[in-house]
This record gives sequence, structure tokens and C-alpha cells, in this order.
Amino acid sequence: MSRVITLTTDFGTADPYVGIMKGVILRINPQVIIVDLCHEIAPQNIAQATFLLKTAFRFFPPQTIHVVVVDPGVGGKRRAMILKTGEAYFIAPDNGVLSGVLEESTSYQAFSISNPKFWLHPVSSTFHGRDIFAPVAAHLSRGVPLEQFGEPASDLVTLPLPRPEVKGDLIVGQVIHIDHFGNLITNIEEELLEGELSLEIQGHRIGKLSPCYEAGEELLALIGSTGNLEIAVKNGSAAERLRARIGTPVRIRRCHGG
Repeated sequence: MSRVITLTTDFGTADPYVGIMKGVILRINPQVIIVDLCHEIAPQNIAQATFLLKTAFRFFPPQTIHVVVVDPGVGGKRRAMILKTGEAYFIAPDNGVLSGVLEESTSYQAFSISNPKFWLHPVSSTFHGRDIFAPVAAHLSRGVPLEQFGEPASDLVTLPLPRPEVKGDLIVGQVIHIDHFGNLITNIEEELLEGELSLEIQGHRIGKLSPCYEAGEELLALIGSTGNLEIAVKNGSAAERLRARIGTPVRIRRCHGG
């Protein structure tokens, strides 16, 4: 049976790094299905990778292997990990990038990747994606038991995920991702947005939620496919129009009729 391996990196596509990882995987298991989840994570942006992985992994077949290489500590003392949940496997540096997955998993098993038998040699101090993460994913896809990759692990590094601050009728959130279209995805989830509201970002106000991109005015707000509030510009880029970036604050005032 073919296994699915997804790849999420901050490598971009201008260099051969992603292709090399795929080559390593396919040399070990030519039957595997490789899916590019995202390679345009902002360099070293662990929080962005955490969010995108959390929103995407549930849509893959059970037992999919998700490889995440956003690894500013490559070559240092951080551990390399395999995490097994009830739904999937995750292979990543132990730097907090799996925080979103851990938040949604009621139980899991974790193992350090410490057995060099499953690595490429020599191991580069700057490209563990090629020499450790890719070959381990390929061997795992061929059925190698988790226990053979290393020792059971605990106390995984987790990062505090950015939460909106709620003070009465005021919600203060922030932009946590900007997609290819320039849409601003915030950390404000749909359940906080009942009733009428007034939204402010970068000095601009939006008085209601739109049901889709087409239905809004030039600048609009809506609930996107992630279940989070998005700010968009009809047929344009909200990021450019508002000069917004990751971390830009978004303020919402919930209104009461009467």
C-alpha cells in the first residue's frame, strides 16, 4: 500500500533543497506519494508553520506522514522527533513547530530520532532535511517500527499560540498568516464573532462580515476556510492595501442593538 508523505518547509522553490529531499525519499521508497504542503513559510517562522500544519493535516488520509523542516536550530542541540497521534505521524525538529498538533491531540507517542542507521551519511550540519528527516520519513513509510528510530521522548517543546484578547465586547487579535493572494488571516475564530460588529485594522473600519470575497465591498472581512477571520480586498491584496504584516493588530467591537 502506498503511503503519503507531506513536506512543509521554509526552503522556497528557487533552490533545489525540496527536490533533493524528494529524491532521498524516493530512493528509499519509490512507491510513496509525496505532497508539497507549503514551501513558502517565511524563513525561520516557526509560528507560521505551526498554524498552517494545524489547519491542514486533518484533511489527509489516516497514517499520513507529515515532515516539517522549519529549523533555525539545525546543527545545534535541538532534538529531531517523530510524533504519532491517532491520526498521523509527524517528523520535525523539537522547536515548537508541532505545538498546534499537540494542542489537538488527546494522546500521542513521541520518539527522538537518534539512531543513525536511518540517516544519510555524512550528515550535514546545515541540511538535516536531506540527511535525517527525509530518510527517516521514507523508512517509516516502509513500515520500520517507531522504536527503532530512537528512544521514547517526553517534554516536547511547545510555543504559546497567539490568542485573541477578549475584554467585554472588545476583541483584540492579530494577523498570523498572509496567503498568496494577500488575504490577512487572523487568530480570531468564528465562534467569537456572533452578532453585529465593527472591525478596525490599520486605521480602516469594516462594519460587517461578508459571506464571500465577491459579496463584499473593496475592503471586506469574512470567515475563511480555516474557520478564522480574514481581511481581504476584492480583486486585490489586503496586505499591500493596508501595509499589514504578521502581527498587525485587529480590533473588533461587538455591537448590541437596542
